[in-house]
Amino acid sequence: MKKQRKRKIIVVTDGDYVARRTLEGIARKIGGHCISSSAGNPTPLNGEQIVTHIKRAENDPVLVMFDDNGNAQMGHAEKAMYYVCTHPDIEVLGAVAVASKTEGALGVYVDVCLDRFCREVNQRVNKRGLIEFGQDRYIIGDTVDVLNMLYIPFIVGIGDIGKMRGREGRTRECPVTMRAIEIILNRSGYHVNR
Repeated sequence: MKKQRKRKIIVVTDGDYVARRTLEGIARKIGGHCISSSAGNPTPLNGEQIVTHIKRAENDPVLVMFDDNGNAQMGHAEKAMYYVCTHPDIEVLGAVAVASKTEGALGVYVDVCLDRFCREVNQRVNKRGLIEFGQDRYIIGDTVDVLNMLYIPFIVGIGDIGKMRGREGRTRECPVTMRAIEIILNRSGYHVNR
């Protein structure tokens, strides 16, 4: 019996309308696939349903959104993310940790942050994509705490996809999110088919 290959995914901790449109566009550019049905505030699907969609996706890498809509606790989306990222048929290439102003969230250390001008920085960025000087590469967000419980090879921290003063609008081709995805792909050694 032929062994099924693991599906390659990138996790994004945002799922509102702007994030969905942004990631759909990026997926087209890189020849991947975006699970649009995983978008929502909060994420409407459970982990098992998301895995089913991932397995049906035409191409890798598969971009998957998770959003707890401001819930600082282990919410529905984080439970779904845990299920997906620990599934034996899934390989996680990396995660884009999106900052938000969430009281009570623990946050997660990331490998690199991108500010709103697409610069790689070693300081924390807030939801507006602005550098918080004197702070380590640490992202606070409503859906990032669970990343501490998972093995994620590389995590890129960015501001809120819809809150960086239009710098992620479709007319600007979403440079910050696109760059975050490119960094993860380059770091993982995964080559997309364009």
